Parts: sequence; structure tokens; C-alpha cells
Amino acid sequence: MIEPFVHRSGAYAALLVLLLPVLSPALFSPFGHASPSVFLEWNAPKPRHLSLLKAALQREIPNEQMSELWAPLAPHGWKPCVPPASVSAFPVKMSGFLQVFLDGGLNQQRMGLCDAVAVAKILNATLVIPHLEINPVWQDSSSFEEIYDVDHFINVLKDDITIIRELPPEYSWSTREYYAEAIRATRIKTAPVHASANWYLENVLPVLQSYGIAAISPFSHRLAFDKLPEEIRRMRCKVNFQALAFVPHINKLGDTLIKRLRSSSNEYIQQVVDKNVNQGSGKYVALHLRFDKDMAAHSACDFGGGKAERLALAKYRQVIWQGRVMNSQFTDEELRSQGRCPLTPEEIGLLLAALGFDNKTRLYLASHKVYGGEARIASLRKLFPFLEDKKSLASQEELAMIIGKASLMAAVDYYVSMRSDVVISASPGNMHNALVGHRTYENLKAIRPNMALLGQLFLNKSLEWSDFQREVQAGHTGRQGQIRLRRQNQSIYTYPAPDCMCQG
Repeated sequence: MIEPFVHRSGAYAALLVLLLPVLSPALFSPFGHASPSVFLEWNAPKPRHLSLLKAALQREIPNEQMSELWAPLAPHGWKPCVPPASVSAFPVKMSGFLQVFLDGGLNQQRMGLCDAVAVAKILNATLVIPHLEINPVWQDSSSFEEIYDVDHFINVLKDDITIIRELPPEYSWSTREYYAEAIRATRIKTAPVHASANWYLENVLPVLQSYGIAAISPFSHRLAFDKLPEEIRRMRCKVNFQALAFVPHINKLGDTLIKRLRSSSNEYIQQVVDKNVNQGSGKYVALHLRFDKDMAAHSACDFGGGKAERLALAKYRQVIWQGRVMNSQFTDEELRSQGRCPLTPEEIGLLLAALGFDNKTRLYLASHKVYGGEARIASLRKLFPFLEDKKSLASQEELAMIIGKASLMAAVDYYVSMRSDVVISASPGNMHNALVGHRTYENLKAIRPNMALLGQLFLNKSLEWSDFQREVQAGHTGRQGQIRLRRQNQSIYTYPAPDCMCQG
């Protein structure tokens, strides 16, 4: 008689976990600069690397080491360039109108935008300003026009392809809703990942010629990186590094944040954040933490939040991906030793400290949400008291146009990160890849964490700080933005040389 009661109790508990965000949304909202650590999905973990943390808090950094950290990258023998266009082997007559529907977050969509222009060039089609799908995780409905400067986009590419803001009236029926209702002859949904140019000529061009329009959905990673004509490779580079400029209010807000980060005497920060924050050097590191719930659930790693956190992440994984992402067959130790676990805020703080950044270093936290809020980043803040983000640097009035819009907030982070002295990310991902590639193109410093090495070091609970520091520094030599030539199947958005760069 006890067993049915146990099952019912478990069901009620599971139902309560699902309903908590609805009944008490404040418990699951993002945390501000100094919010209390109230988070019912997990038990607030103690530092997982306490001995390293204690030693790092007492660290002393030689001046010469600090100088080397902040020094610009030496010239690497490559420079941005637009290779001359080759004679096109593609159709000369305009083939029709091309629509694409882009999913993913800001940076995945950015890659899709570059691919869309390249595909339009392959097909000699008129490109309609792409439609950005609502992100299922962030529920962001931001349009292309809300993020990017449309006039700039069209003008930069006007000699390469024709781009229009909206379809002519006779094609106004071709909408997202139209394709959601039934199977349509003008929709192509079978485009394989990393499709060749010939695939588009064989499968999409006939649709354009028959109906005057084709809509590709889904459209993410749908164009190969290899075996493409030079002019198509050139188009991708031109879109990514020249045509995609943010709207003016994004740039303006970004410039405001940068000015306050670099200021040695800023009244706004002094009054609102911390009376000692004006002691910074005028330089700053952009830290893309990438420690949100979506990432944590996807990784299947253990982050020290106990059974409650593991259950919450498993439930999230099941609801959001509906079985497409399962619990890993590997143990947490195996995942970490393979470098497959994102660094926690504590661990990225220890990495920065071991590399030689001192406690006066100003960090800009480029993240939409941190899973666990302020409590989760407490150790990072102890190591780096001058830790800032959008909410700590700007007023509610200044942030009004981007609050609640994940893509606009990510755009501000991208802008501020591109203009930082150093960029570092807690784990690989679309934002990391886009920033590393863009900064390589501009010859700017971007530290790539050695994930496998760090995973193994953090598993060694008896490791002394001096040994940890020595291993970290040795393992990150040559990982601070030095040129890496793209190899077969690698992305030009992460490795812009030699496709987007020339020697000289």
C-alpha cells in the first residue's frame, strides 16, 4: 500500500518543479549586480577548488608579466583582404527571389546570414532580408532590422547581389505562417548540413525558375566551407567583416559601456557600483562566461549544485530538446578530462589568475544570464572585484531598448568584446568562435582556454598553486590570438585565414 503513495508523491514533486517558474517567477529571473543568492533549483555550492582559490587570492603578479599580458599581438604576417572575384560560372539571368529562415542565437544567425548571401550569389537570386526565427530558449523575437543596419548591409553588397527589404506584392503570400500551415512546393527543407554549391544549383534553382521564389527553412550551417569558388568565399568574408554592422543605438550603448570601463574616474560607476572601481588601469578583459541553464543542461556535466540541480537540468534537457540530447554515457570525470565541460565562473577566475591577471583587472561579463545568479559567480568576484556587466555599468533608462531582447543584449556584448584589450571565453561555442575569428581578422588578442588540460588540472585536488600556475601558463603558450590557418571542414568564421586574409 505504500508504493502507490510513493509514486503519487514523486509525481506531485515533479509537477511542483515544473510549476515553480510559473507560480514564483522571481525565483527564476536573472540576477542583478548584487542580488541575493536565492535559487531553489540547487543548493548553493561551496568553492570546488578551495585550496587553489585561497592561494589565488594571495597572488602577486610581477610587473613584466602584467605588461606581456596586456601587450598587443605582434604582427603575424597576414592582413584583412578581399580577394579579386573570379569569373562566375553561375547563371547570368536573375533566377528569382530567395528567402531564408534562420534559427539559433545571434552568432549562429550571423553565420547563417553570411551563408544566405553566398547562396544567393550561387543562384544569382535576389535575396530578401532574412527572417530570424524566435529562439526557443530565449524567446527573442528580434528582427534583422532591430539588430543590423539594413541600409549599410544593402549598400556594402550592392555590387555583388541584389537585396530587398520585402517581397513584391505578387509574392506577399510567401510568409513564415504560410510555410507553417502545410507542405509547400516553394519551401526547401531538405538542404543538408554543409551542402555544396552544386546541391543548390540542382535542387533550389529549379524551384526558383518554376515559381520565381524559393524559401529555405531550416537554414543553419547549410553551406560547405570547402570546394567553393573564390568569389563565394569572398562573399562570406565581406558579409561577416564588412556588411554586418549593428544598428546605431547598439553601437552608442556599447561605446558608453566602453568609456565607463576604461575611465579612471567615472562618477556613474563610483556612485552606483563601488567606490573603489575607479582604481582600474583603463584596460579591460571581456569574459564570455557562457554559463547559462541551456549550456549547463546540454553539457551533461556536474557543476556542484547537488541532486536538486542535476534533477532540474535533466528535466530542462527533456522538456527543451525532447530526448534529442540525452544524459552522457561518460562520467563527469571522463567528460572533464576530455575537456568537454564548460568552465564554471570559479574555474575561469582561477585560469585568469594563473595566467597573471591581478585583482585590479577590470572584467566585462559578456553573458545574458548566469545559471545560479550572483551566488554562482561569488568566487569569481572575490578574485576580480572589478567585475562589471551591462546592468552595473548603465542605467535602466540606457538599457531600456535592449532589456528582454536576448539578441540585442548579445549584440552589445559582441560590440564591447570586440573593442576590449583581451577576450576570453569559458567554453567553445558560437559567440566564442565568432569573436575569436573576428579578432584574428583584426589581429587582436583572444585567449583560447585549453579545455582538456584545465579539466585534468581541476580533477587533481592535491595540486599546489605554483604547479597549477606553471601548467596553465605552459599550456596556453601560443593560444592568445596567434594566426591559425583554416584546415579542411573548419569554419571560415573561426579561422579567417587564408580565405579572408592575405599574406604581406
